Amino acid sequence: MKETKTASATPEARAAMHEMMAAFEAFKGANNARLEEIERKASADALLEEKVARIDLAVSAAQARLDRVASEARRPVIGEGAGPSAASRSSPLHGEEMKAAFDGYLRAGIGLEVKAGLSTAPNSGGYVVPEQTERAIERRLMAGSPMREIATVRTVAAGVFRKPVSIAGVGSGWVAETAARPETDPATLALLEFPAADLYACPAATQTLLDDALVDLDEWLAGEVEDAFAAQETEAFVNGDGVNKPRGFLDYDIVGDGDQDWGEIGYVASGAAGAFVSESPTDRLIDLVYAPKAQYRPNARFVMNRRTVSAVRKFKDADGNYIWQPAQRTGDTASLLGYPVSEIETMPDMAADAPAIAFGDFRRGYLIVDRAGVRVLRDPYSAKPYVLFYTTRRVGGGVQDFDAIKVMKFAAS
Repeated sequence: MKETKTASATPEARAAMHEMMAAFEAFKGANNARLEEIERKASADALLEEKVARIDLAVSAAQARLDRVASEARRPVIGEGAGPSAASRSSPLHGEEMKAAFDGYLRAGIGLEVKAGLSTAPNSGGYVVPEQTERAIERRLMAGSPMREIATVRTVAAGVFRKPVSIAGVGSGWVAETAARPETDPATLALLEFPAADLYACPAATQTLLDDALVDLDEWLAGEVEDAFAAQETEAFVNGDGVNKPRGFLDYDIVGDGDQDWGEIGYVASGAAGAFVSESPTDRLIDLVYAPKAQYRPNARFVMNRRTVSAVRKFKDADGNYIWQPAQRTGDTASLLGYPVSEIETMPDMAADAPAIAFGDFRRGYLIVDRAGVRVLRDPYSAKPYVLFYTTRRVGGGVQDFDAIKVMKFAAS
């Protein structure tokens, strides 16, 4: 088995952790001085506010560096840990032979159908990539897409994944030993559908790059499509309308917590339009933590963008402790009120009626569906002298448990 070094073993990871802790200590000192001045004068000096904002940016930058180091440590190398897929087992060639044939197709556009026997993709006109490349793309996306790290990801063979869920359990009751047993109400089932939509990218390469025998083209292709796919996916998983893309968890109807029906997301109000309530804002975050039922809290986390993180980083609890804390070990994430924080930039900013903070068990609440198979069409004609690689995969997603996710709406009520 191949040994993989963790982020904690690298000097860069240790340096990033040290930078993070030093920046947060400086932030606490400056913010404490700001709060003391507000208590004395009812407002803080502009220079002190500017200092706190500047150090806060340094904390955010240090956290981003720490997250990047952890993400790079999780990013796989082509072929690492990949077992044979169903496609490769059914092909006349396997492993390195298939990869070599696909490499020949990428470099010169020849030999794939004869040497590897890989099927053509009927809708795109391209070829299905070898399982090593497909798995590397999927695992890279897992490391680079924050929603893939926290949600359930399922690979399916069909274009639409259908999942029956129980929205009202089977009835039950207590009876005496010889008493009659009246019929109880049956479970109420709903059928959720998660259609997979086409996601594509079209990286370009020069012929010189393709002719360079030292360049691993599988690795190059996976790296090129990773950022493009991750950005599109993350936006869709949060805000997508479900039309030719996944449906984001913020696209569902959002109603006051306790009044929502199945198919709706409950919210807790921040107490002020576009902002936190001025007095005891931490109490509203605690209300959000206790909005999901108890079974969802052990694996719950906060989701927000970095600007919202910057706002809550200044809050303290009743004992004067900061409720936001940096990661204590390399590979961990920062925490808020003891729960992990996932920074997702496509979350809305704090604005009037904006659901800028989400909380809950996203692994139980949100499902990402990957249709098996990544297809590549080599196009040396459309953008000469560059060679384009039209790469497509099919992805769907949506909420699978509406009780697992709650949001904070920045409104008075």
